[in-house]
Amino acid sequence: MPEPATSATEIPGTASTSPSDRPDCDVAVVGAGPTGLTLAILLAQRGRSVTILERWPEPYPLPRAVHFDHEVGRILQSCGIGAGLRAISEPTDVYEWRNAAGTTLLRFGTRGDAPSGWPSSSMFCQPQFERLLGERADSLASIELRRGVEVVGVEDRGDRVVLTAADGSALSASYVIGCDGANSTVRSLTGLPVHDLGFFYDWLVVDVVLHEPRVFVPTNLQVCDPARPTTAVSGGPGRRRWEFMRLPGESRDELETEARAWELLAPWDVHPGNARLERHAVYTFQARYAEQWRSGRVLLAGDAAHQMPPFAGQGMCAGIRDAANLAWKLDLVLGDVAPDALLDTYQQERLPHVRQVIDVSMGLGRVICVPDPVEAAARDEAMAAMVGDEPTAMPDLPGPEHGLVHPSAPFAGHLFVQGGDAARPSDDVHGAGWRLVTLDPPAAAGSSIDPALVEWFGSIGGRVVDVGGVGGVGSVGGVGDGGGGTGDPVFDRWFRSHDARWALQRPDFRLYGAGTTAAEATALLTDLRTHLTDPTTDPTTDPTTPTR
Repeated sequence: MPEPATSATEIPGTASTSPSDRPDCDVAVVGAGPTGLTLAILLAQRGRSVTILERWPEPYPLPRAVHFDHEVGRILQSCGIGAGLRAISEPTDVYEWRNAAGTTLLRFGTRGDAPSGWPSSSMFCQPQFERLLGERADSLASIELRRGVEVVGVEDRGDRVVLTAADGSALSASYVIGCDGANSTVRSLTGLPVHDLGFFYDWLVVDVVLHEPRVFVPTNLQVCDPARPTTAVSGGPGRRRWEFMRLPGESRDELETEARAWELLAPWDVHPGNARLERHAVYTFQARYAEQWRSGRVLLAGDAAHQMPPFAGQGMCAGIRDAANLAWKLDLVLGDVAPDALLDTYQQERLPHVRQVIDVSMGLGRVICVPDPVEAAARDEAMAAMVGDEPTAMPDLPGPEHGLVHPSAPFAGHLFVQGGDAARPSDDVHGAGWRLVTLDPPAAAGSSIDPALVEWFGSIGGRVVDVGGVGGVGSVGGVGDGGGGTGDPVFDRWFRSHDARWALQRPDFRLYGAGTTAAEATALLTDLRTHLTDPTTDPTTDPTTPTR
């Protein structure tokens, strides 16, 4: 693979205006952060050529994001970095909120693995994480990462997009995805409007590397102290992060000094004798989103499409979900399996989710960012009365209700589970793509599916996966009419609790729909084929299609 470029002059080729010539690449990704790298990897694993243009000559060396959830862990596993990601992350069971007196106001989390086969929350160091993504990208021949390239022009010519660099050189791509952060050049050049929710708070973010291991209980803590709202969480193995809110009347300049950082860390027994200050910077937490995520062949993802306060830990996670949603849709469109209109379902599915997560993050922020002692005392009394002995499980984030999900099938849009275990997760066994997962062996009497339909399913990367055997993931047999075990407790619990025997999983692990019989599974596949032909229509074609 070519060495990364150090200047814009190394962008390959000059875009041709001839419609008979192919663009230089299938997809150009602007921005080599977590969202851009994840999107490029997911596309390249599907055989698409991707050029990543990154304006900075070297990766950013300091921590930023520190949290990912179980669904995002599964998406990153599908990028081929699962084992490496587990090695550099620290699972956390509980996130606890306390007041200044130490009274617990809120405790939530999930012990053990969540439905995706990953801990519900994991903490990490972003430079280490981006190194994993970069190494994976380097291993894929159809990805070319070019650093030191500043994009200054975006021109959609109808059959391709031409990107112009600062030195005037050009690159053409069938589609361009702006993953270039909150101050996105692609968004600005394309003229896509942003809706600002007017939620602003300045916080000093301090990242520390401890000289010796230390146990913090709880691992992740929010201190709702009106004298100084403070966050204290893991920054990954061996690291800690503190965040301190800027108080009314306190200037940004006086907060953003190394001396002030150490002063604020002192009550936690963290000082230059036992820790190294890796970063300290004041950030303005904001809440906003692009009102339009697509303009022709140009789309936005990650922080270019949305920003949110960090209180729910979903900023980077939202971008990774964008990449997972968009990658397989781009692949189907580029392969002429689905029309360009399929890409309209990207914003249709992702924006409602993002808006809800932003609302949750703002709601949490309004609870935390209370500098008035009287108001804080009333808050504490109300919240402390509701705390139980066990942590409250975080609800699953909502899936798409509209877009490329079945309009009436049970559990359409829900997140499907991953079976197996950390040593042998089912996605690593069966792959991550379109999967029709069943308790019923397809060849068993009364449960076969039309071979022509199965062949079509294979043409979009789909596979029928039988988890109905008692011998473990993917074995055959051992299923009776009363519902024999799958040999895998994760799948077994899901199918039993949802009264289903077939589940049609999309490549982003969301369900197209589920059913109880082979006839219903056949109808789901038939409807999917219709839906992909015209994503704007109701795909229901068969009265045997299950309904919610």
